[in-house]
Formats: sequence, structure tokens, C-alpha cells
Amino acid sequence: MMRKSRMIDPVTMPAEERLGLDIKRAEQELIAAKSVAVKAAGVTVPQYAALFALSGSPGISAAALARACLVTPQAMSVVLKNLEERALIERTQHPWHHNVLETRLTGGGRAVLAVADERAVVIERRIAGEFTAEERQMLRSLLGRAIRAIRDEGGAGS
Repeated sequence: MMRKSRMIDPVTMPAEERLGLDIKRAEQELIAAKSVAVKAAGVTVPQYAALFALSGSPGISAAALARACLVTPQAMSVVLKNLEERALIERTQHPWHHNVLETRLTGGGRAVLAVADERAVVIERRIAGEFTAEERQMLRSLLGRAIRAIRDEGGAGS
């Protein structure tokens, strides 16, 4: 059963009612700003994201790291190869699951992450500073609803 309140004719939906472009614009601005910020540490945003995720989950597998960083396993393979070549991470065989490689930051990786994160957190603080705590929670809630709406194949337009 389709809910009429969510029915929108995609052909006649005016541009000012479409939110996808606004979400994409915010994402692109964030990535561009973080690219400039983390460049000082000599890493890209995907490399920074991997280092950041590894700092909180040492030993994580490449597949789990890809999921945590919202990239494909293939893209994460390239990121990890580059980080490993620069000795920012080390990958070792899992003690029981010999086909799984555990990934950990090296001392150099922690140092690079510290520089990159110091600069990236400035951007995060600027964003957070634009909203009250209540507004930040509301924004997270609204974005969560948007994500669920995007994933809802049974909703509007089906």
C-alpha cells in the first residue's frame, strides 16, 4: 500500500523542492575543505578516514574498514596499499583466521593522523558551531530520515 502523503511526481517536482542537490553540495563542500586541511599531513581524505577509523578499531579487517569509511572494498585496497607503502599502517595475518589481515597504525601513522585530525577537527568545529546541541541532534535525525527515504524502495515513486 502506497502512502499518498509521500507521492511526488518526479517529472513535475520543482527544483526548489528537491533536497538531493543541497545534500550533495554540503558533502562536496565538506570533502573539499577536508582535502585542503589534511593535505598538510600528506594524506587524502580517504586515507585520513582510514587512519581515523583504524585509530578507534586497531586490527580491523580491510572489508570492515571499507564499510566504516563508506567506500568499496576495491577503493579501500588502494588506500591501504598506499598507506602501507608509506609505512603508516602495518598489516599482519590474524592469529586464527589466516586468510584475514589485521590492519594497525604504525607510529608514523599515528603521527600523520594527529596532524591531519588537528586540521580536520577545525572544520568539524566550524560546522558544529553553526548549530545548537539540539539543532545538531535534529540535523542528525533529519539526515537519518533522508537516508531511510533514499533506501525505501517501497515508498514514493515505486
